[in-house]
Amino acid sequence: MTVGLNIQRLRRAREMSQEELSLRSGCTRGYLSGIETGKKNPSILFLAKLVKALKSDMTEFFIPPTKQETTKKTLARKKPASTKKRIASS
Repeated sequence: MTVGLNIQRLRRAREMSQEELSLRSGCTRGYLSGIETGKKNPSILFLAKLVKALKSDMTEFFIPPTKQETTKKTLARKKPASTKKRIASS
């Protein structure tokens, strides 16, 4: 999960979409999404491709996320469900 959150943080800091990063790193957008959400575990070789695509350093991937970053991710997942309920009840 740490690696995925850091990849997402770095990608967003560079204002890159998942599609753009997936093209630059040679994977599918779905695979990249799986890494960012912690559902997929990339190899070290693939992380090296992401380092190059993000113009970053491998150590950036292993920095523990702050509590605020993990809370934002949790809240972001919950928002669409509550939004759907509000729309459906309107």
